[in-house]
Amino acid sequence: YLRFDSEEHPIGIQIFGADPGMMADAAAFVSETYGPDFIDINFGCPVKKVVKRNGGSGCLRDLTLVTSIIRAVDEATRLPTTVKIRSGFNEGSRDPVGIALTCQEAGARVLCIHPRTRAEMYKGKARWSEIGAVVEALAIPVLGNGDITCAEDAYRMRHETGCAGIMIARGSHGDPWIFRETRAVLDGSPSPPKPDVKERLSICLEHAENAIAFGGDPQRAIIDFRKHLGWYTKGLPDGRELRTKLFQTTSLSEVKALLEDYLQVYEPADS
Repeated sequence: YLRFDSEEHPIGIQIFGADPGMMADAAAFVSETYGPDFIDINFGCPVKKVVKRNGGSGCLRDLTLVTSIIRAVDEATRLPTTVKIRSGFNEGSRDPVGIALTCQEAGARVLCIHPRTRAEMYKGKARWSEIGAVVEALAIPVLGNGDITCAEDAYRMRHETGCAGIMIARGSHGDPWIFRETRAVLDGSPSPPKPDVKERLSICLEHAENAIAFGGDPQRAIIDFRKHLGWYTKGLPDGRELRTKLFQTTSLSEVKALLEDYLQVYEPADS
């Protein structure tokens, strides 16, 4: 999963953990072995299996540990160290500016914030005002994250918070075109055309092929990829029926056959 092509630079590798020494070793290893442009420390992941090991947003319960990890990683690599945080572990410890300042003082060169606590997971609305507060408090670039589902959301976040950049995560599920659309909106360029059914399913199939190439076991890769098949086909005519069939597939050939059959019916006549 750490393979990438030369044209993908600049690119970072994200690591997580709660042991400063092990994090330093990991940073040194990936820096020398894979040659990324920066090392990102994940203090934001809210997933139970990660937090259970005190990783991700679990570290936000101990800012002394956060400081130790950042310093250890920064000393172990010649590459810039960046961090991803949340606004706190829970409402009682919510302090986005304080956490961000701690990261900056420890050596972080760039900070990305998702303005929810770990306890909130993805509930409610992200408090974009907290991104703005962090932007005002820090001297390093601040990236905003949370509730970006379209290019217009990215535009609003940029102008409401003053953030230097935007990270898009869940909003790209089944919609990789969101990145080119966002770039156009932020650059003030004309919005690119929306993908038609043929392009959508073509990219879906290419994505599935890449999942197999990176995953190793073709059957396991397709089973894991089923959620993406659901995202790519969301909103398509008779999409529910198509998804029902796709969710039963165990091979790339089955996926390809279903998508080709669908296009026989729904592909635009002039394409």
